[in-house]
Amino acid sequence: MFGDVLLAHAARVETCLKDILPEAKSSKLSAAVRYGVLSGGKRLRAFLVLEGARLYGVQPANADRAAAAVECIHAYSLIHDDLPAMDDDDLRRGKATVHVKWDEATAVLAGDALQTLAFEILSSVRTSPDANVRLRLIGNLAAAAGAGGMVLGQAQDIAAETAKSPLKLDQISELQANKTGKLIVWSAEAGPILGVSNPQVMGTYARAIGTAFQITDDILDIEGDAKTAGKRLQKDDKAGKATFVSLLGLDGAKSKASQLVDEACDGLVSFGATGDNLRQLARFIIDRDM
Repeated sequence: MFGDVLLAHAARVETCLKDILPEAKSSKLSAAVRYGVLSGGKRLRAFLVLEGARLYGVQPANADRAAAAVECIHAYSLIHDDLPAMDDDDLRRGKATVHVKWDEATAVLAGDALQTLAFEILSSVRTSPDANVRLRLIGNLAAAAGAGGMVLGQAQDIAAETAKSPLKLDQISELQANKTGKLIVWSAEAGPILGVSNPQVMGTYARAIGTAFQITDDILDIEGDAKTAGKRLQKDDKAGKATFVSLLGLDGAKSKASQLVDEACDGLVSFGATGDNLRQLARFIIDRDM
């Protein structure tokens, strides 16, 4: 079953992370870092790295490290997003957020540490013996996560809260492509880059599932169960923010997400049956309940 495959991939990257991360007992900061990145999650970004690497013949040990790097970036972004100055959340995956468990300063520093650790991981010859590959992974991740990518998307999201009028569909699409999509694209392209191959097919696939992922998040924010999600729901609706659901309606949003998944799966034809895990991931993204 696909759920077993997803769990196996998550276990791989978590084993790698545990080997890389500092011991929790060494300091409060180390404990917060480990807590922030090892507190569960679907590990979809890691899954994309590992599957892309498998398709392009990359050694598992190299792929595991690239997957660990993107999970560090993702965890850092969640720690910072949960802060009172951002989304002000006290629950993440059913557990206390880092700033609630410790304090705001520790949460900021834990996020900072995870961000820089990601680039330390990618700079090592243990990730790839090819310096050009390492440089490309580092440069692409910096672009995906920085002021032209994820950070920009978060800034756009914050600005939307006080905008005079709700964002339009193209603006929502741009915001989410930055905040969520570009890191998903990096994850999908990491495998072929590690394999010194053209990442175009994986990038096209990732852009489609990235949008489908966010549309499903918006749907779950309305229809989901807070206990299952492990976080507060209906925040955007209460804040009056435009979402894919508010602009397309529930049925329209579900139809659009399904269309994007079909497009993503159709783009994997060149992989044949070896691309089935990626096809199942695309279906999982819109069928999930959290």
